[in-house]
Order: sequence, then structure tokens, then C-alpha cells
Amino acid sequence: MKAVRFFIFAILTLCAPGLAEAQPEQSVDNLVKEFETAETFWRRFEVAKKLVARGDKSVLPALESRLSNEDRHERCVAAFVFAGLGNDRGLEVIIAVLNDISDRRDTGVIPNNWSLRAQIRADRYFAVHVLGELEDRRAVPILVSLLRDEEINYSVAWALGEIGDERAIGPLIEALRDKSSDMRVGAISALEKLEAVAALPHMHALLNDQEKTRYGASVAKEAKAAIATLETKR
Repeated sequence: MKAVRFFIFAILTLCAPGLAEAQPEQSVDNLVKEFETAETFWRRFEVAKKLVARGDKSVLPALESRLSNEDRHERCVAAFVFAGLGNDRGLEVIIAVLNDISDRRDTGVIPNNWSLRAQIRADRYFAVHVLGELEDRRAVPILVSLLRDEEINYSVAWALGEIGDERAIGPLIEALRDKSSDMRVGAISALEKLEAVAALPHMHALLNDQEKTRYGASVAKEAKAAIATLETKR
């Protein structure tokens, strides 16, 4: 049976490149239709990335009404396309969601125990995620200012690592002393991605930090791994 499985896998592996080449690229119109009919915001976000990769600004009018969608997740997905295609309105909309604490309805992104505060936190968290995916350096100042926001700062650290701007290094080093283990680990990861050799002494100070994040990651172990990587960048 194992031999049969291996043979099938080998055939599929050899055939896959040819199959991929045979598939025609989706037209921009079809991508817009797929964007409009996607059943979840995550699926719509994946299509949004494809639209940005195509670089065709002609799609923007079809998505414009979504910039004011009641659902902030949907709003940010549309704004990602605008920002990714060089339209300043996109970044403005995403940043506005970060600062938006107004009343809103349950959009279904929180599985249990919905509350207005939880919805606002989820919307702001997603806005940070979109900024990280966007990798727009103009977002660095607003993200740095949120490194002390206890509701979303660990996600902010991730986004700063994705953007890759050296202006974030100093604030992230400072965040290594944050009271939250989630934040300390987030800062470690971001500094490693930024290849921030200047952070090494500060990470060494965390090698005896046995606290764990809510997901079970050890601060000390994460620091040790990041130190090993950064030592190679000297």
C-alpha cells in the first residue's frame, strides 16, 4: 500500500507543474466577481491580494462603496486593495478603523459571548493585520504608537516585523520589558525578523524569563532562538 501511495504521489508531483501551467490566469473582471461573491472576509481578503498583485487600478470604482461598509472587516479588505494599488484612501480607511470605538453590530467574527468591546477589539486587530500584510512603511508611526495598547499590541509587533522598517527597532526593544509575556514574545519575533542586532543584549536579559504566553510559548526559549539567529547577522 505504501508503494502505491508513493507512486501516486510521484506521478502527481511530476504532473503538477504542467497542470498549473495549463490553468489560465483569471481575468480582472472574474477576480472582482469572486471578490464580490466570497462568503467570508478571509476568502475576500485572499482575492484582494490577487487584485493588488495584478496592479490594475480600474477595479477600484467597483469596490469603492465597500470602503464605508458597516462591517469594519469588510471595510479593511476593500481598503487593502485601494492602498495596495497606490490610492491613499485605503490607508486612511484602515487607520480610521484603528481609532474607531463607535457603536456597531455583531458581524459574526466572534464565535461566542459577543460584546461591543470584543467586536471593536476584533475590528482593530484585523486592521493591524491588514497593515502588516500591506507592508506600507507609512503605517509605522501609527503602529509604534499602539505598542502600549494592551488589546492589540502583540499584533502590532507582528505587523512592524512584516513591514520591516528600522524605525520600529527602538520601540520594539523597549517592548521587550513589557509586563505581558505575549508582548515580549511578539517583540522578540519582530526584532528577529528585522535582523536587529542591537537587540541582542536586551534579549540576553530574557534568557531566565520562564513565563509563557497564552499559547504556551516560553519567553526564554523564544529569546534563545532569536539570539542564535541574530548572532549570525553580526
